[in-house]
Amino acid sequence: MNEFSEDKLIEQTAIKLFAELWGRENFLNAFADGDDAKLERDNRGQVVLLKYLRPALRKLNPDVPEQAIEQAVEELTRDRSNTSMVNANADIWKLVRDGFKAQIQNEKGEFETITIKVVDFGNPENNHYFLVSQLWITGDLHTRRTDLVGFVNGLPLVLVELKKIHKNLRNAYSENLRDYKDTIPQLFWYNAFIIISNGAESKVGTITGAYEHFNEWKKVDDEKEKGQVSLKTILEGTCRKDRLLDIIENFTLFDDKKGRIKIVSRYFQLLGVNSAFERIKDRKQNKGRLGVFWHTQGSGKSYSMIFLSQKVLRKLTGNFTFVVITDRDELDGQIYRNFLNTGAVYEEEVQADSIANLRELLKADHRHIFTLIHKFGTKPGEAPPMLSERDDIIVMADEAHRTQYDRLAQNMHIALPNASFIGFTGTPLMAEGEEKTRETFGDYVSTYNFSQSVEDGATVPLYYENRVPKLENANENIQNDLERVMDFYELSSDEEEKLEREFSTFYHLVSR
Repeated sequence: MNEFSEDKLIEQTAIKLFAELWGRENFLNAFADGDDAKLERDNRGQVVLLKYLRPALRKLNPDVPEQAIEQAVEELTRDRSNTSMVNANADIWKLVRDGFKAQIQNEKGEFETITIKVVDFGNPENNHYFLVSQLWITGDLHTRRTDLVGFVNGLPLVLVELKKIHKNLRNAYSENLRDYKDTIPQLFWYNAFIIISNGAESKVGTITGAYEHFNEWKKVDDEKEKGQVSLKTILEGTCRKDRLLDIIENFTLFDDKKGRIKIVSRYFQLLGVNSAFERIKDRKQNKGRLGVFWHTQGSGKSYSMIFLSQKVLRKLTGNFTFVVITDRDELDGQIYRNFLNTGAVYEEEVQADSIANLRELLKADHRHIFTLIHKFGTKPGEAPPMLSERDDIIVMADEAHRTQYDRLAQNMHIALPNASFIGFTGTPLMAEGEEKTRETFGDYVSTYNFSQSVEDGATVPLYYENRVPKLENANENIQNDLERVMDFYELSSDEEEKLEREFSTFYHLVSR
């Protein structure tokens, strides 16, 4: 083999990196027929390694009967060619994340449902990891040989496609991945994410992602790390045992907004959300101030909100309620739909349409509540009521440091004295004048600024000429006066939207 071939320079490097992550013994080169036979597949069309799946299921479910294990194996390996690739992928992801519901007969002859755990997310070392290089896979008409496939408990969850260092990375996507999806689609039913690399460039994406949506993974453990693009960084950042399972369990979404697409978090979202998650675990020590989550516009802030709430609800004990707060009807509806389209919200009528409705929702037991900050307003002379003393309410405020949050944030604290508060924003805190924001939320819990976003390609560069009109406010109490008028007439959400449309220019001038 040529000393400077793709295999020598790129694939062998990746194999060595995987050996550090998964163990040197957990590897097989399947190029030769003899080595392929060691996988004990019935045929090359089989992409699940039953040799490892059955023992893993028995190990993770020691007290269940064999018939339940076989039901799980049958469901995990059944043919899904009659549905779309992304729907098959979502189906298997739910089985991997939540387990398989098996029906068994007890000693009385009655049927009961038990959950078969497919992956142990709580203890990453309790699973089986295996890397196969040069794996032959046969579809209906064609046979293809993949570069690297990473198996967890016998399931092919990771695909790594490599090109020579002088090749354009886009070729790995356009020439290989597209062809694989057409010829060996069963491999992608199980895929958690795909990594493409030519050694100099490395990106990660999903089965539905266009090439432009494959992204670099620049940091592994901490935002303070110096970001770098390398095969080592992307493999450690995504395929280290604990990280791989964290991505599958807590940082994967299927968005049904415009046709189903699969979303896996970017590195800054994962690091930021995990930092906020730790703050929530220590919320009593933090006195309810979880911090400000500053990720610049266009970097997927609403998805980060979803990732955070979903991880807390899955991983922490307690009956948490997330109150998602915005300051505009448009944003309120947009964020609610994002939660709805990704399946994060399954309850109906959790959008507060009035102050009274908000109070009803807070007194009830909901996992998510969506409201405008103005719903915490009070009429002149009215003291804000205490709505709940629960300590497992997490308030997520979007654009947390706009000026109108100051007084209303105080009302929130009175209404929810034991709640914890985290602010999400696309713009940084000012050095002065935002003291009340820090009093409410604390300092930064995560930062991903505009220059980082431009460098990563998440945001296009912005060029502007500063011609902001100079305005002078003759009435120092104009904000309170406006709020008093709005509260007096108790406008509905639709009426507020109509008012804003009618006076849009004046509204923005006053806001400024």
